[in-house]
Amino acid sequence: MAKKYKPLPDSVTIRPSSIHGLGLFSTTYIPAGTEIGVSHFECCGQLHRTPLGAFYNHSEEPNSIKTKQAGSVYILTTLEEIKPYREITVKYTLSGI
Repeated sequence: MAKKYKPLPDSVTIRPSSIHGLGLFSTTYIPAGTEIGVSHFECCGQLHRTPLGAFYNHSEEPNSIKTKQAGSVYILTTLEEIKPYREITVKYTLSGI
């Protein structure tokens, strides 16, 4: 049986955020160093957002980071443990990466 596409992993959901609009929140305990999933990818000279990358908000003290991997794919990875129902945040940069 072929795998079905899931825009978000089971460990996260989208909810109203006290930071801004909607945010990305954990649904379960997520250990530090966990790769949550692909947030962005480069194609045809442009950076494209996935549903996972569309909803995390900025924080000066983020609990996650977006890093570039082989193949022009960006992975959202936790910097610390994230307890259930906590918002997942990243520190935005001027380059948008």
